[in-house]
Amino acid sequence: MELKGKSKSTSNEVYEVRKNHFLPTAFLYYKTPLQLVKGKGCYVYDEKGNEYLDAIGGIVCISAGHNHPRIKEVLIEMLKDDEIQHTSTIYMNHHVAELTKKIISEAPKGFNKCSFTNSGSEANELAFMAARHATGETIVINLRHGYHGGTSGTLANCGHNTWRFKAQPVASVSSALEPYCYRCPFNQKPDSCHLECAKNVETTIQTSTHGKIAAFIAEPVMGVGGVIKPPDEYFHEVTKIVHRYGGKYISDEVQTGSGRCGETLFLTKELKIDADIITTAKGFGNGAPIGAVLMKDDIAESMSGKLYFNTFAGDPYQARQALTTIEIIEEEKLIPNAKEMGNYLLNGLKDLMKKHEIIGDVRGRGLLIGIELVKDRETKEYAKEETAEMMELAKERGLLIGKGGLFGNILRIAPPLSINKKQAEKILSILDESFSNLKNQG
Repeated sequence: MELKGKSKSTSNEVYEVRKNHFLPTAFLYYKTPLQLVKGKGCYVYDEKGNEYLDAIGGIVCISAGHNHPRIKEVLIEMLKDDEIQHTSTIYMNHHVAELTKKIISEAPKGFNKCSFTNSGSEANELAFMAARHATGETIVINLRHGYHGGTSGTLANCGHNTWRFKAQPVASVSSALEPYCYRCPFNQKPDSCHLECAKNVETTIQTSTHGKIAAFIAEPVMGVGGVIKPPDEYFHEVTKIVHRYGGKYISDEVQTGSGRCGETLFLTKELKIDADIITTAKGFGNGAPIGAVLMKDDIAESMSGKLYFNTFAGDPYQARQALTTIEIIEEEKLIPNAKEMGNYLLNGLKDLMKKHEIIGDVRGRGLLIGIELVKDRETKEYAKEETAEMMELAKERGLLIGKGGLFGNILRIAPPLSINKKQAEKILSILDESFSNLKNQG
């Protein structure tokens, strides 16, 4: 893509600002970090005009594609009309009301209340607060390897030591064992599994709490944890346990929502998870800073008489972008496309697994895919360094991917839902070539 201008600061200048003034927690991908300045569809461009196929969708944020023409048109029109940019929740605005009506109509039956936030982290914080207030209890059960955001309450429920700080408050939380089929903590195989991981949620409640909980939180597919995909039956067993002990089930769809998993707008609905609260963000606004919390009436009504305020909750421009994103996803049939292209990629990656011994497991739903790399398939030793090198090799060939997992050994694939077969083939081709070069270097 020919760039009509250039970045005001070079990559070296930007890097120096980050090094000198950003917090040291602000990590960068790649040995030579990229400065991305433009995006279109499934592609992004650096300040030199180099093109990259974005197979991680920002960070699982781009659902309709970068700079979708319709989103651009809607926002430009709003600016031309001098539409108000900020209202908060103390004034009414039709964009926010229209978005609310739309997502309520797409939610599972019984979800009639909604609130907007700036992010998935804030959405989960509100979910915790609502569940605790509704139940009168404080303890939240989370999963090892889970990740729910970067705020105080969400990090307290984080299953990764790399994200938690020394002073991180962890009171009133407890962790159950992860439903990680490839590395089953109970050493079971699919044919011998009796959902021990689900039953461990009850054991955790019985041994780590006073017998009552406020909530249980889980992602239908654990994203940062390495695209851990529990068996569908897991959720039905866990919801029964959670409700038996008085808790509310929080389904964290920050990454799995907006049709990414190729089924419905909310995967909770497709899996028939008997959830009480659903949170979402990321692809919900196609990269705009907006999240949402959906909850059942009884939880919302319990909050009557209290005040909750979020300065930027549901501002008109973010709300309109989110609504337009959902409309595009539906009208362009991006959810069926996510399923079709996801299956194509999964099958292609399983073929690559036959060729490249370093691939230990391939898993996912729709366009949320993980490739777990191991040094040895028998011992399943984590191939952390090789994963980092794979990202470099792919970048050199024009492909951006992500990584995750507790030990950083899982490649993450989450392109825009608009990806086509030619682009999916390119992903597979570049990965194949990169794996071959990685092998040669070893």
